[in-house]
Amino acid sequence: MKTMTCRQLGGACDETFSANTFEEIAEMSKNHGMEMFQKNDELHKKAMADMQKLMQSPNAMQEWFDNKRKEFDALPSN
Repeated sequence: MKTMTCRQLGGACDETFSANTFEEIAEMSKNHGMEMFQKNDELHKKAMADMQKLMQSPNAMQEWFDNKRKEFDALPSN
């Protein structure tokens, strides 16, 4: 199991997520982002807007995703 923060995953806070795979942790981060968006959290809304800009370019989004996966893989297990 490995742990990353919302901020490490492109978000706006230090909430932590722990999972065995990058896909699991990415899903936790996504759900957290949606929850914060529904709560109208301005910092998370800005982070989501930045992510949406990144998603305009499939290559940029894939590169971001690959880099985050490498970061996850390099983390020590909890």
